Parts: sequence; structure tokens; C-alpha cells
Amino acid sequence: MVNRISVSFFALMLLFVSTALGQDTASAVQQAAGQQNTETGAVNEFFRSNSKIYVAMGILVIIFSCITIYLVRLDRKITKLEKEK
Repeated sequence: MVNRISVSFFALMLLFVSTALGQDTASAVQQAAGQQNTETGAVNEFFRSNSKIYVAMGILVIIFSCITIYLVRLDRKITKLEKEK
């Protein structure tokens, strides 16, 4: 059980690190290809001007945290039922 939790935690942290480091390379690729920079789009300007980007990110973090907690609890219940048989 501890192994599954540590693997899940490692995968989650790897996801966060890869998204944080991947943003710089994505913008460099866009500039090299001559594509429009999406950071200056109307939607992003709206979110940043009203500081709503932090609200949106907070909601996403809460949703993913709840899903993770639910799955961990479900795994524990299933493991407990399997051991009873």
C-alpha cells in the first residue's frame, strides 16, 4: 500500500515539474515557428487583469486533489475487501 502511494506521489510531482519546465520550451518553439504567442490572447489578458487566473488554477488544484483522495480511499476499500476473501 505504501508503495502505491509513493509511486502515485512521484508521478504527480513528475507531472507538476514537467509542466513547469515545459512552458519555456513551448514558447521558444512557437516563436521559432512564427506562431502567435497565446500568452497575450484576449482570454489570458482578461484572466490576468482581474487576477482570475489564480482562482481558475486553485479550482483545478482542488478538483484534482479531490479526485486523488477519492481514488486513494477507493483503493484502500478494495484492498480491504480483497483481504477479507
